[in-house]
Amino acid sequence: MQPFALNYARPAVEREVTTPYVYDSGLQLNVTVDGRIAASDHALLRELGTTTSTAGSKTHFDD
Repeated sequence: MQPFALNYARPAVEREVTTPYVYDSGLQLNVTVDGRIAASDHALLRELGTTTSTAGSKTHFDD
């Protein structure tokens, strides 16, 4: 007998996403390619909604 879910399960589609910012470990902030702080770029925040990074979760247990 085959489980019901296996009839409908499909592999997740990997989307190729490029972010217009990178994490700066010296500042401990996301910065745009021209060096500005990503969180203060209002156009970027309107487009993406947020800037996220995994750096905090690797060093802090309360994130």
